[in-house]
Amino acid sequence: MRSDPTRPDARSVYVRDMFAQIAPRYDATNRVLTAGLDEGWRRRAIALLAPPRGGSILDLCCGTGDVVFHLKRADSSLRVTGVDFCSPMLQGARERAQHARYGDVAFVEGDVTALPFDDESFDGATMAFSMRNVVDIDGVLREVLRVLRPGARFVNLDVSKPRNALWRRLFGLYFYGVVPLVGGFVGGSRQAYAYLPSSLTHHPDGVQLRDRFARAGFEKAACVPLVGGAIAVHTGTKPVREVAAAGGTEAS
Repeated sequence: MRSDPTRPDARSVYVRDMFAQIAPRYDATNRVLTAGLDEGWRRRAIALLAPPRGGSILDLCCGTGDVVFHLKRADSSLRVTGVDFCSPMLQGARERAQHARYGDVAFVEGDVTALPFDDESFDGATMAFSMRNVVDIDGVLREVLRVLRPGARFVNLDVSKPRNALWRRLFGLYFYGVVPLVGGFVGGSRQAYAYLPSSLTHHPDGVQLRDRFARAGFEKAACVPLVGGAIAVHTGTKPVREVAAAGGTEAS
């Protein structure tokens, strides 16, 4: 019996099975659909993360490890952990890591709404092209905030909704019309590449998602539009607790 993706409790199962199906061709399909521009978007996201030298970084919904390896190329001293709930994607990431001989890289199977890490474990976190697919955005934001150290930044890269009406219409023609056709041909599953664009329909726009970052507790929540707003990078920083001068107690 196939999962019904309209049910919240079944959506995550549906998404996991879908990504498992397209895992072997996922990276190549992304390059074709974006004409290779996605590599530059990841570099921009990492630049906004500004990870500390030798820091411990978490990449959520890491897939086959694109952002993980971008992080290592940007700074080989980083210790990077990728987490994903799709085993075939993780297998692809581990094979890539072994081939590239990257050290200080780990891949963990886990749910981003209930991360298997202690509080304040990471100096930064990233997520790319996945927030649209999670069941509970606010729950993910709270979990990311929990595992970040004070002062650490979270950077989310994803497709968004252009504010300009004409550009939004043109982008919609491509995203909802061309992507399923090309994705189905290159990626091997038209159904999967029809679902991925549809996941944007009810997703918050750039301003709304920025505000949800702030409501979750992130400071300096911001949205950086790319490609006329068709792509957006959201950033937020975990507040630094101040130690009161008298008594040595912590204050938010």
